Amino acid sequence: MALRRRIIQSSPLEVRLTEEAKRLREKANTLPPGPAREALIRKARQAETGSHMSEWLASPGLQAPE
Repeated sequence: MALRRRIIQSSPLEVRLTEEAKRLREKANTLPPGPAREALIRKARQAETGSHMSEWLASPGLQAPE
């Protein structure tokens, strides 16, 4: 059985997703309007949504179902 490579992340998922969204938006702002720009904006929105969902799931207010 092969061993899994373990990667220890240096920053939390929320931070990495937020940074990725910021990077994608900056790159999209350099492009002219068109499908490539829209695709980058869509990916940035998905990264932001993922960050918010991860924060929500990790929040102390979230309760387990009974």
